[in-house]
Amino acid sequence: MTKYSVSGMSCAACQAHVEKAVSSVDGVSQVNVSLLTNSMQVEGDASPASVMKAVADAGYKASPLGQGAAESDKSLKAGDIVREEEELLRDRTTDRMVKRLIASVIFLAALMYLSMGVSMWGFPFPDPLDNPISLATMEMLLSAAVMYINRDFFINGFKGLAHFSANMDTLVAIGSAVSFCYSLAGLFAEIDAAWKMDMSKAMAISMRYIYFETAAMIPTFITIGKTLESYSKGRTTDALKDLIKLSPKTATVERNGKEEQISIDRVHSGDIVVVRPGESIPVDGIITEGTTAVDESALTGESVPVDRFPDDTVKAATISTSGYIKVRATRVGADTTLSQIIKMVSDASATKAPIARIADQIAGVFVPGVMIIALLTFIGWLVVGGGFSAALTRAVSVLVISCPCALGLATPVAIMVGSGKGARAGILFKTAASLEQVGHTDIVALDKTGTITNGRPLVTDLLPVSVDEEVLLAYAASLEKMSSHPLAGAVSEYAADKEISLYQASDFVNIPGKGLSAVINGRRVAGGNRDYIRTIIKAYMSDIDNKADQLADQGKTPLYFAADEELLGVIAVSDTIKAESAEAISQLHRQGIKVVMLTGDNERSARSIGSAAGVDEIYSDVMPDGKASIINKLKRSGRVAMVGDGINDAPALTIADSGIAIGAGTDVAIDAADIVLEKSLLTDVPAAIRLSRQTVRNIHENLFWAFFYNLICIPLAIGLYQALFGWSFEMRPEIGALAMAFSSVTVCLNALRLNLFSVYNTRVDRALGRRRNLSVTESSDNNDNESEANEMTRTMTIEGMMCGHCEMTVKNALLAVDGVSEAEVSHEKGEAVVRLDPSVSPDALKKAVEDHDYKVVKIS
Repeated sequence: MTKYSVSGMSCAACQAHVEKAVSSVDGVSQVNVSLLTNSMQVEGDASPASVMKAVADAGYKASPLGQGAAESDKSLKAGDIVREEEELLRDRTTDRMVKRLIASVIFLAALMYLSMGVSMWGFPFPDPLDNPISLATMEMLLSAAVMYINRDFFINGFKGLAHFSANMDTLVAIGSAVSFCYSLAGLFAEIDAAWKMDMSKAMAISMRYIYFETAAMIPTFITIGKTLESYSKGRTTDALKDLIKLSPKTATVERNGKEEQISIDRVHSGDIVVVRPGESIPVDGIITEGTTAVDESALTGESVPVDRFPDDTVKAATISTSGYIKVRATRVGADTTLSQIIKMVSDASATKAPIARIADQIAGVFVPGVMIIALLTFIGWLVVGGGFSAALTRAVSVLVISCPCALGLATPVAIMVGSGKGARAGILFKTAASLEQVGHTDIVALDKTGTITNGRPLVTDLLPVSVDEEVLLAYAASLEKMSSHPLAGAVSEYAADKEISLYQASDFVNIPGKGLSAVINGRRVAGGNRDYIRTIIKAYMSDIDNKADQLADQGKTPLYFAADEELLGVIAVSDTIKAESAEAISQLHRQGIKVVMLTGDNERSARSIGSAAGVDEIYSDVMPDGKASIINKLKRSGRVAMVGDGINDAPALTIADSGIAIGAGTDVAIDAADIVLEKSLLTDVPAAIRLSRQTVRNIHENLFWAFFYNLICIPLAIGLYQALFGWSFEMRPEIGALAMAFSSVTVCLNALRLNLFSVYNTRVDRALGRRRNLSVTESSDNNDNESEANEMTRTMTIEGMMCGHCEMTVKNALLAVDGVSEAEVSHEKGEAVVRLDPSVSPDALKKAVEDHDYKVVKIS
């Protein structure tokens, strides 16, 4: 994708003409033109020269930004992206428009003094010039000065007309030029009457046919509107400008034992960067030395600094508030989080939302249509006997009151403000379409592990039997530290948090599928599942089984521990629900959205988590590639947003109407998603939907105003209301120009109201959405009858599985076999039920499982 700066555009019609011209270039696959930033994005293999020629042939000018660097160019430096966006957002018009406006107002004031003050109200004027011809001549000169100051309207307008691409400038230029030429003809008639010594006729001509002030007022009033519009448009990009300001310019790097301050462009991956208290962290990296509290509000919106220690990751543009740290750079240049956010927000603003296509289609025919209406108005008033002057006044009024600007700005200004608002909250929309579409979501599908839950097992319960909790934990952690199993890591981490002193372990033995044992503190300590521990201890207590079963019903995995022949107790481990998950799902419900959970866990564990989180539907035992098929089925009931963080979520994220990735997830998931939640908080899902709905509402308001303005004002300028209702009001061209000037300003100011919207204000949910009566269950069947007819089922008896993680290992191994479509695995039953193509051999299934150190006893 190549970005271009486009000059000469003034309205939606210009935008439509540029898009049409570039789309016809060979090699261009897609083009998006932004009237807001006067920029263009072109995809395809067309050369920049051919693209710029097409734009020039259409009557405009384009120049590439960032040397046309491709999006995939990983050699881009951080400064390249920042400079490109700074160039894109640089205000090239406001200062120039202000100077133009001041000069126009000065000459217009002098002109109004003559045309209104002297001619109508008797203001003083030098006697030698105090006659109709002198006054009219002075008015002509002042009007010509104003038109020259605003010559861009005439140059661009008539150039567009010559290229058959009429635009707003064309309407202004024709309206002003016709008024000037008609007044000029009146001046010649007045001179002729004076030459014939008919001063009364000359005076009548001056009063009736000469209105040079209108020719000057039209461009002046439009310039007022354009100046305010330029300022307002600049405000809509404030969020992106603020992000660019955060980009560090230099970094202190430790090289050869010395600290050296260098340009950020010279920092490489692997460099050690020194950050002192109060300084901004210049790169994404890992702390190698020191501790600090990091203010991450610039990227995540969180105002409270977060403690960071050695081996923790930090990101560019965050601030080290307290400690002295050294950071090993892992991401530099275009790869840093800040650079990606800047690019994402910019790209989202440059792309088009589907709703914008409506305005684009109308803009393509709007200006020619207005010119035809103006011509018909002129002819109509002549036919009904209104007179040439009245007919011309009405026609000019139609030209200058019509406003294609508001149509062109209605969507992009709201998208820019909305995407910037999201970026400040840590919600990143990759495209304008993603910002619009997520608000229409009917169903949200949530991955369980890492999305609803924390994604790693934690100790949840201790059930000591013959010893106290501290001794149970000491023996268990001393044993589990010898294992690499995820459940073992949970026990070891919990003991470390409790600062439990561990024993030295020896003679370690791993019994696959059963448990562990080792000599600890002179005793043979064993840990594992219930069946394994029962073979060790003499006296078994049935009440501990009841408690362990209750924990298992809650989706937890009970681990039994014994020393010699004595039961020490049970430790329950589970992947715990995130603190905000239940609240996030509750907010989604209030927004009228159904919530389903997808997980590869067994049904009992899944129902425990799902019930606690409050989801509406649960899909358990879902294979990695099964999530995509479930999303397809859910889409039959409405628009689906998929939220995930893992590699196996990527297909579902791509297929869903809106893919939402947790920021702490894998790069594959983030690349596949349409929206990225930088803070990794599930409550940002309803926040993203809330912001989308408010932005779309703002777009609807803008489009309504744009259409309503033209729908009401054009008939008013034609004189239709006068004919139908007898209104005496006559729309003068200068009043029409003033109305046109402020129509686009209104749209920009309305979009800026989005800055006042709180994405976490749940009180607006009922106003922004309604409860949808969707029957998710109708689409929740996991089987397709047609495909089932061509498959068979095999049941495998497997030894060695002892927990839910073992189940997942076996399940993933089976699903990796070509021809296997589904696998239900239970470590409690010691079996796997596999749905597969008849061509899959039992030996292939056995090998897949036994390659992971489990034993296949039988396949039936």
